Amino acid sequence: MSDAQKPKATPLQVAKAVFWSFFGVRKRAEYEKDAVSLTLLQVVVAGIIGAIVFVLSLVALVRYITS
Repeated sequence: MSDAQKPKATPLQVAKAVFWSFFGVRKRAEYEKDAVSLTLLQVVVAGIIGAIVFVLSLVALVRYITS
């Protein structure tokens, strides 16, 4: 398939794929489906956003526990 024919993943699909990849839990069929529909830019942006949300959540949790 050429780039013009590849189905593009929705932002929710990208977020779901990145979320599960943070845990290292992916079914082979899901991985193969994602490999076709995800672009590198989508994965990088979603990964950075996911990492920021994760770090901010940890900081908020530590502040809540220590206050």
